[in-house]
Amino acid sequence: MEDEGVVLLGFWSSPYVMRVKIALEEKGIQFLYKEEENIFRSKSPLLLQANPIYMKVPVLIHNGKPICESLNILEYIDEVWKDKFTILPHHPYEKAKSRFWIHFFDKMIFDIGRRMWASKGEDQDAAKLEFLKSLKLLEEELGDKPYFGGDQFGLLDIALIPFSCRFYTYEMFCKFSVEKSCPKFMKWVNKCNERGSVSKALPNPYKVYDFVLEVKKMLGIE
Repeated sequence: MEDEGVVLLGFWSSPYVMRVKIALEEKGIQFLYKEEENIFRSKSPLLLQANPIYMKVPVLIHNGKPICESLNILEYIDEVWKDKFTILPHHPYEKAKSRFWIHFFDKMIFDIGRRMWASKGEDQDAAKLEFLKSLKLLEEELGDKPYFGGDQFGLLDIALIPFSCRFYTYEMFCKFSVEKSCPKFMKWVNKCNERGSVSKALPNPYKVYDFVLEVKKMLGIE
């Protein structure tokens, strides 16, 4: 299938959008990226039309048809452009295991990630400990492999690596080092960042930190 008519609606700091960017780059698919400039105040008519249920990014529009939710999009990309880089594991067990860890991480980071920069005191400390506990579990799953799927960069790597651009923010607010606490996990992060698709999709961690400071100010969080 030709790469014409591929549009991605996104917001620069969203790890879920980064997942889709990485997948498209790995597949070598040409696409038009449309940034939601005022996503917190006024969402674009195109986004509201493409995702009227959740009104969230990412949304992939392929030949006029919208696909929502990052994991759905990754699977769609892998099925449509089969002749290129493979995203999903071939074996059903490995595929199921990858999905399990993605759901585990997404559920964890949605709550804990915010608490690490938005709360203080005991709640913030508890969030940090939960975060590190989760990373250590992922370290065990990674083992000594270069990627979660072994020698090949794949679904679980694509799903997790975008969140690494937030690590600096977590470290600044919670006063810890991911590298010291989870060196094996950070070795994996560094290896992923060597890939052009990843380095191109992930923003500068300092920019993310400055953005979080702006969000805290906007929300009235001291």
